Amino acid sequence: MDKISHIGIVVADLAESIKIYSEILGSRPAAIEEIPDQKVRVAIFRPAGLDGTAVELISPVSDDSPVSRYLKKRGEGLHHISLTVPDLHGKIDSLKKNNFKMIDEIPRPGAEGKKIAFVHPSSTSGVLIEFEQD
Repeated sequence: MDKISHIGIVVADLAESIKIYSEILGSRPAAIEEIPDQKVRVAIFRPAGLDGTAVELISPVSDDSPVSRYLKKRGEGLHHISLTVPDLHGKIDSLKKNNFKMIDEIPRPGAEGKKIAFVHPSSTSGVLIEFEQD
């Protein structure tokens, strides 16, 4: 692994949360985009002082979004930690060989054009882990 890419936080109101996190992090979002495949809109902050680690606010754009279901069940807060890897296919294969339960066995599109895959939290002590590759 190269580094922690970002920390994902689920929010109900993206515009209001952008105001809050802009103040907390001392910067505005570097990017705001919709990810149709996941039915979410994200705001990505890259504040100075976090050594390149981003904070990603995630808000559902429809009631049938997995993030919408997550929000209704668990409320706002920490959603996932994303780790950068040089070979996503290789990482998925390695995890599967070691009996990790994968949400994504095939990489899918993520924010900023990156490929992503999630490991099911049942395999990671309750934490949703995302791996990404540029």
